[in-house]
Amino acid sequence: MYTELQVNKAVTFKALHERAGIFAFPNPWDAGSAKMLAALGFEALATTSAGLAFSLGKPDGEGALTRTDTLANARAIVEATPLPVAADLENGYGDEPEDCAATILRAADIGLVGGSIEDATGRPEDTIYPFEQSVERVKAAVQAARSLPFPFTLTARAENLIYGRPDLKDTIRRLEAYAEAGADVLFAPGLKNEDEIQAVVKAVAPKPVNVVIGLGITGLSLETLDKLGVKRVSLGSSLVRAAYSSFLRAAEEIKEKGTFSFTQATTSYTDINKLLRS
Repeated sequence: MYTELQVNKAVTFKALHERAGIFAFPNPWDAGSAKMLAALGFEALATTSAGLAFSLGKPDGEGALTRTDTLANARAIVEATPLPVAADLENGYGDEPEDCAATILRAADIGLVGGSIEDATGRPEDTIYPFEQSVERVKAAVQAARSLPFPFTLTARAENLIYGRPDLKDTIRRLEAYAEAGADVLFAPGLKNEDEIQAVVKAVAPKPVNVVIGLGITGLSLETLDKLGVKRVSLGSSLVRAAYSSFLRAAEEIKEKGTFSFTQATTSYTDINKLLRS
């Protein structure tokens, strides 16, 4: 069921987390953006729930995506490049630990070599799972990942900071518990500054930490994040928002001014075709 190619990708992806230094981990939202990122020389890719939701005309973070939506998008990205791909698997598409485990196994079945499970419920009236339930969900995901015949890299996400719960102490408590439960990578989107990043890195060491740029943090370089001990830097929805921002500015220029100066700064038709042929 699992190909030699997938196993090799999994080993390569695991090794990225074990070697010295930091790596950037960009988030394509479709096969085309994945191919472009691969042509530019990135070593691994991650899907983005926001990018997928936006491309489907849906809001992110409100349970609008189904597991079928996510895995279909992930499969297209996996098949577009030879790179290892990990997926944003949101909350595992169910409340129970068994749902998280099933999602990990289905993710592996379509060629993914990593994925994240978060502790956000997707329900605005009750945004974060209770601590004990969150830990059990991560344990189930870890058990599923370990049952695979290759090293599936499991990321556990603590979502407090982006869901109106600015409680760094509880966020770190959760990350420590997820690390103890066996998660390979720890991730708390919404960290605001170097002190918060360093606190997370120290709390879960020696486990690697993912930091997302464009969600609370924008001005830190890879060099700075490396010095703070961060292993992996993702972009979340930043690249798709950059693309849509240019699209919106161009459309607004046409509608409001009747001009087309935006075309002077666009990447050429030829250059985009070249990237997609690689």
